[in-house]
Amino acid sequence: MSGNPAVVMRLVASAYSVAEKAGAIVRNVLHSRELGIVEKTGANDLQTLADRLAQKSICASLSRRFPKVTIIGEEDLPCEEVQEDMIENGQAEEILQKSCPKEYEALKEEELVVWVDPLDGTKEYTEGLLDNVTVLIGIAYGGRAIAGVINQPFYNYQLGSGAVLGRTIWGVLGLGAFGFQLQEVPADKRIVTTTRSHSNKTVTDCVNAMEPHDVIRVGGAGNKIIQLIEGKASAYVFASPGCKKWDTCGPEAILHAVGGKLTDMFGNPYHYNAEIKHMNSAGVLATLRNHDYYVSRVPQSVLQALKSD
Repeated sequence: MSGNPAVVMRLVASAYSVAEKAGAIVRNVLHSRELGIVEKTGANDLQTLADRLAQKSICASLSRRFPKVTIIGEEDLPCEEVQEDMIENGQAEEILQKSCPKEYEALKEEELVVWVDPLDGTKEYTEGLLDNVTVLIGIAYGGRAIAGVINQPFYNYQLGSGAVLGRTIWGVLGLGAFGFQLQEVPADKRIVTTTRSHSNKTVTDCVNAMEPHDVIRVGGAGNKIIQLIEGKASAYVFASPGCKKWDTCGPEAILHAVGGKLTDMFGNPYHYNAEIKHMNSAGVLATLRNHDYYVSRVPQSVLQALKSD
């Protein structure tokens, strides 16, 4: 694209580079073996030095270049000066070269909200389940997730010491999603991906009601959405509060950009306005195809146990 790219494309281009920097921070903290783990609300809700440093880098970098954008991060951190070496000024050139969808060409900074999960899958990170870990940046306009970036800091880590680690996936509604090969589970198979560490009877009952041929239990919302778009799972089913807006905004935008859908368990969309409550209290149901089938299979007992957002 010649001339001056639209604000939203510049923001996505920056988010791409910023997520890659955050991914490098996440790797470096792990290699240092000084994770600095603290419990937030319990043993399944952890924060590490990587969460703290990555969020500082992401929020400081984006707010410096886009001072009027509202940025909401998962970690409740004190306001303090961020060292210059934590700032990422780069922008992904391949994104700047793409044409902005017409409906977003005139958007202003102050109309955009950015939701940041600096390290999705923290528990798995502390346990060495590194393929579950992602960095998530979502961009919303008018309460709708319109763009997202997912960095996988440890992509390829199973290949050993010589492998180049990490990859970044991104997408914009009306433009598409990039950085991966879109694949689907065969139409005659139902494979459900669900939580690894936050299960309960309601969650299990709902998964079983989908009559899956197979169930995958892994950590991280971003990781589960990647399973959908790479043909490893048909549906992400989590019939419980627990996920927050920073877990779903970026992944939802990427999923929607390739024709998928993410809703609560009632089939209602989530909203991403700055003032909205952070909890996705009515669970998460995401699919690449056949969303209505999965919504129709949610038991009434599960719906009664949840509140519609």
